[in-house]
Amino acid sequence: MDLHFGDSKPTDDERAAVDALLGPPESSWEGADRSAADLRWARGGRAARDRRDLLLPGLHALNDRIGWISDGALDYLCRRLTVPPAEAYGVATFYAMFSVRPRPATVLHVCTDLACAAAGAAGLCAGLESGPVPGVHVERSPCLGLCERAPAALAIKAGDPVRTAVSAPATVRDAVLAATAPDSASEEPPAALAVPQAGHPGLILLGRIGVVDPASLDDYRAHGGCTALRRAFELGPAGVIREVTDSGLVGRGGAAFPTGRKWQATAAQPDRPHYLVCNADESEPGTFKDRVIMEGDPYALVEAMTIAAYATGAHRGYLYLRGEYPRSLARMEHALAQARTRGLLGEDVLGQGWSFDIEIRRGAGAYICGEETALFNSIEGYRGEPRAKPPFPVEKGLFGKPTVENNVETLVNVLPILTMGAPAYAAIGTAKSTGPKLFCVSGSVARPGIYELPFGATLGELLDLAGVRDGLRAVLLGGAAGGFVRPDERDIPLTFEGTRQAGTTLGSGVVMAFDDTVPLPRLLLRIAEFFRAESCGQCVPCRVGTVRQEEALHRIAERTGAAAAGDIALLREVGRAMRDASICGLGQTAWNAVESAIDRLGAYE
Repeated sequence: MDLHFGDSKPTDDERAAVDALLGPPESSWEGADRSAADLRWARGGRAARDRRDLLLPGLHALNDRIGWISDGALDYLCRRLTVPPAEAYGVATFYAMFSVRPRPATVLHVCTDLACAAAGAAGLCAGLESGPVPGVHVERSPCLGLCERAPAALAIKAGDPVRTAVSAPATVRDAVLAATAPDSASEEPPAALAVPQAGHPGLILLGRIGVVDPASLDDYRAHGGCTALRRAFELGPAGVIREVTDSGLVGRGGAAFPTGRKWQATAAQPDRPHYLVCNADESEPGTFKDRVIMEGDPYALVEAMTIAAYATGAHRGYLYLRGEYPRSLARMEHALAQARTRGLLGEDVLGQGWSFDIEIRRGAGAYICGEETALFNSIEGYRGEPRAKPPFPVEKGLFGKPTVENNVETLVNVLPILTMGAPAYAAIGTAKSTGPKLFCVSGSVARPGIYELPFGATLGELLDLAGVRDGLRAVLLGGAAGGFVRPDERDIPLTFEGTRQAGTTLGSGVVMAFDDTVPLPRLLLRIAEFFRAESCGQCVPCRVGTVRQEEALHRIAERTGAAAAGDIALLREVGRAMRDASICGLGQTAWNAVESAIDRLGAYE
């Protein structure tokens, strides 16, 4: 391995940031002062290579402390981990939240995605950029997961410690205050404000949000917490898997794969160790349900992950958390610390002689890392590019070992399955889509937020709860990777099979309403820009197709009818190629929303 280190040296702050994570270097081979022993043999190489998975946390440590990653800092981190700098540079430049070029210590991320675009993000950006704020770098950002409070901005001020502040709904004045004085910015509202149904009887997944103190483990237990975990120990691993299978639970991230089958396949693998990964990197524009759960009911996720690990034979779990969720990070760190102190995690969980612990890994702004194998690569310290399948993650997943991966909503559904029993849970919803479902409603509605409804409720019932404004033009189901439906298609049942029969998709539960004040061609162009920016570039159909799609939409943005017919024909050809030949779901779905807008809404007529 030829590491090719440069001549740049880290500053004292950069060295301190890396050493705080990895500990002091043991030899000059890792960056310490040279000693006589170092002339005789190299120390630490194999051990350092085994820590390749700390590359992403190391990049975060530098970015958090300095605000950007210099050549000297990257070289020092690479020496510590024995990672070729060229590879580390490829990882650092893969993520939107990192910079390898000098920039101010304070970065203000302003969301320009769908919900925020409809709520005036363009005017907010123009106001911030017209009078530059000294010492602040304004960055136009993909979705920040604050769609119910659009438009949104997130300020990150590097230092020791790093400080963050959210402004949502944001004005120019509030965004500047968040960036220049994060400690003076107003406190974020409680998670319950994102749940219009908070406190209503009958809620299953959201019942504790707004009712319990999210920081208190005792309060969580007083409201039914840990009941499911105790029942899991009574049933045993096979019994838990049987309950989950009989409940009919399927993945809530959009793929709808049966959860019990995934768990059983992982548990049956003879290769050890097994791993559990919770995917909390919800980056689909319009999605924010996982954020609300982690902020409002964090112990539920800890309990659910513990049950999943017990059932599948995993003793270590990873929570892959969006880098744009600072409050979720703080809440989950606190919950994990309390769980370890109180015996819910560690060497002897609840005195059962079984060990399990959870480590948080922060994402850094990459939509593609929502794909499970791309997420594994990200944790392992590589670029977040999807892997070819087979082998599937249940056979060879994280670190090449059997791995079960579920998102936050899927996991917290396990708690009511065990507390109420599989038959009672399966009686909720429909025969093929069982249980409750969370829907993220935003856009042109009076009461945006997270709604819990049983599968089978109609789109119209959900929109009535949210209070649709006059002049409704279109509804986007499933986010940027989903499809548009007309306002008169209110009878579409919100189930996986119902939306599929209607020629659209449920996805992760995104429902975005747009009235006639929102220019549809500009919205489609933003979707195309999103997929072009988020494509990992690994496969040609997606790498080239997303660019060609954006170019064609630029050309026809101001044209309609016959003048646009040629580019619409080109869009269809490119869309089919991406759908048929892309390696992962990003490229396969990048054309969906545009196609539905053309065919269903007559976007360019």
